[in-house]
Amino acid sequence: MKPIRVFIVDDHPMVIEGLQNMLRADAAFELVGHAMSASSCKGFFVSQFADVVLLDINLPDESGIQLCKYLKNLLPCPHILAISSFDSGTFISDMMNHGADGYVMKNVSKEELTKAIFAITQGRHYLSHDANEKLKAEKNRREQMPVLTVREKEVLQLIASGLTNAQIAEKLFVSVSTIDSHRKNLLAKLHANNTASLLKTASENFLLTSEK
Repeated sequence: MKPIRVFIVDDHPMVIEGLQNMLRADAAFELVGHAMSASSCKGFFVSQFADVVLLDINLPDESGIQLCKYLKNLLPCPHILAISSFDSGTFISDMMNHGADGYVMKNVSKEELTKAIFAITQGRHYLSHDANEKLKAEKNRREQMPVLTVREKEVLQLIASGLTNAQIAEKLFVSVSTIDSHRKNLLAKLHANNTASLLKTASENFLLTSEK
């Protein structure tokens, strides 16, 4: 059986070396190269190919999440195993939604790393225990996220821009009392008792368009 061709993308030489050392002695894998930036990774795939890309999220020129999406649009496309120090459910969810086949943390053991690579090359998804728990928590958070109307989202964005009720009313061609009603509804839906806590909760739930 041919060895699994592995390409590593990370902006830290020590991480690259560590991953290489884990896989180098195993005949099941062939290390075909590495990149420290998204552009360098894309350059490799212009004329070469890897079965698996071990991909970090934090890269100097482009998010690993966007690079993952790019790689998954290639024909043929490689399997993607995210390896990151980010344990946020938001990052894990976004990475998986953009095509990643698996997600493990950077403190991964050699045994789990090889297990993850074998799993994704066999068409299965793989999440480390920590990543799986964080992803479940993120799913629950999103399911509990309040549903805002189109107008409420618009008013929320204008509040975040620093406009007063009167200024928002003028901009939207409605009465001040209408905007005041929208603001009260937003406070109730986001369980906030003032503008500062409203915007904090909105930011944490990625309800402000500039953040997502």
